[in-house]
Amino acid sequence: MNDLVHDLGRGVAGTVVYQSVLAQDSGAWTAAHTAARTLAGQAATVDPPSASLYRGAPAVAYALHTAGHRAYRSALAELDRKIGPLVASRLSAARRRMDSGHPPRMREYDLIRGLTGLGAYLLSRGTGPDLLDGVLRYLVQLLQQPVTVEGNSLPGWWTLDSPSGEPDARWPLGHGNFGVAHGVAGPVALLALCSRAGRTVPGQHEALIAACRLLEEWLRPLPDGGDAWPETITADGWRGGPPSRAHLGRPSWCYGTPGIARSLQLAALACGRTDTQHCAEEALLACISHACQLDRLQDATVCHGWAGVCLTADRAAADAASGSALPDRLSALCSAFTTHVAEHPLPRDAGLLTGSDGILLTIHTLNPNHRVASGWETCLLLN
Repeated sequence: MNDLVHDLGRGVAGTVVYQSVLAQDSGAWTAAHTAARTLAGQAATVDPPSASLYRGAPAVAYALHTAGHRAYRSALAELDRKIGPLVASRLSAARRRMDSGHPPRMREYDLIRGLTGLGAYLLSRGTGPDLLDGVLRYLVQLLQQPVTVEGNSLPGWWTLDSPSGEPDARWPLGHGNFGVAHGVAGPVALLALCSRAGRTVPGQHEALIAACRLLEEWLRPLPDGGDAWPETITADGWRGGPPSRAHLGRPSWCYGTPGIARSLQLAALACGRTDTQHCAEEALLACISHACQLDRLQDATVCHGWAGVCLTADRAAADAASGSALPDRLSALCSAFTTHVAEHPLPRDAGLLTGSDGILLTIHTLNPNHRVASGWETCLLLN
């Protein structure tokens, strides 16, 4: 059995999304149906420890839902009957963990493997409002209720895992992660997107305000201009508070300034915090304007590379405050992306995050001659 068939980020589920978006424009569904038949060729897992937005039944369902073709309706209904109990099981396990006072594993709450990702599916699908409310209540508590690790009071999204997602003796007290893929920016973005869609639970607004303050506080100046967030921090780093200077990292969607800035912008819009919105947009603008940051991009992918940066900037620019320079910067940014793709071979792998499907879909989405309105970017918490 090929585990990547039902993988949205690295496998055929991502191919279905790409081919379906193309088909929505062209009306030619042969390639999309062929990829969808590959998905149907083997059963997708609904095992609670491993099934997530990016793997198993939820990944398949997200791909078929994004396709929006009538031929997939019965398959989607069957998948929803399985995904509902899966989400309920994950929520029950998370509540038991919270009641114990222990910190979470990264895969409990993150976008790629956790409840934030499953919430993104429910938001996109629109068929499980009670389950989505359960996810939102969980995330509000995650952001607001601290945990204690060996006498240290740490935020509720702190994990005893290392940044790899597994325990590691080199990270004895775990770590805090600021990124959108595996860290606090993911829950923040989902809560904000749900607020925009009219889905709210008690405490959601207050959690978003607290998140705005947190992200504003930890946004620090870079030595050569601009600002950035830490990708990860140790317990000592958390106790010491925000440093005077930021460390220059990779400006990626998954861990870097673009994804975090978009999450902060969405939260600011949800809370009506104009100054916070300006802060987020200025951080993103500096990131995509400085060669010292863009030079650190090594590939064209959505997760780590040019596609993710361009797509994030495009979505942020669409929501930018009047007078923002973000929209004016997009042309040069996308031109640099196009140049990189022309000069380097595409990955041989499939999938939206690290494969060619995500790169080609981003190019198609950003083409000004046909604006894509499929909403496929919800799996990235960009829209």
